[in-house]
Amino acid sequence: MRGGFGFPPGFPFGGPGHGGGFGGRGWGGPEGRRRGGRGGRPNVRPAVLALLIERPMHGYEMIQELESRTGGIWRPSPGSIYPTLQLLEDEGLIEAESIGGRKTYQLTEAGRAEAETAAQNPPWSQFSDDSMSQAQDFRDAAVGIFDALRQVGFNGTPEQRQRALEVLTDTKRRLYAILADGE
Repeated sequence: MRGGFGFPPGFPFGGPGHGGGFGGRGWGGPEGRRRGGRGGRPNVRPAVLALLIERPMHGYEMIQELESRTGGIWRPSPGSIYPTLQLLEDEGLIEAESIGGRKTYQLTEAGRAEAETAAQNPPWSQFSDDSMSQAQDFRDAAVGIFDALRQVGFNGTPEQRQRALEVLTDTKRRLYAILADGE
């Protein structure tokens, strides 16, 4: 088995979250673009501060809360949340308290003014209902494609697998062509 899909040996696909799938990674911005592309992603700093004005939270809770508030479009990674928390703590804007083996963060008086400014226009407000709905449509389509790939992998002949690979290669080319047409 490879990548969680259970493809037979030699079938060249991994699963979501294994080098390019859709495994929990957030979309890049309100236009629904992926990270690293032309779409900007929200800044973690104001998001953290805007969340902490509501109540103390631990880092993983912030990740979940941001994912929830954006309908799954933006799920910041631990590699962006925890360094931001450390920076804010170093700047004296937040403080950590260890509760039940987890660090819970809260605003300091020095951090309250920046947090109030961040909360006036929190980063998650840039995600419209339309963009959240479209992101869900993309996820649903991707899951359907992965299900079809799994069926070809389990039940397809070598010739059918080759045809599926050709369809995927063409689809990838056509998707990039859509972006190229927009420039």
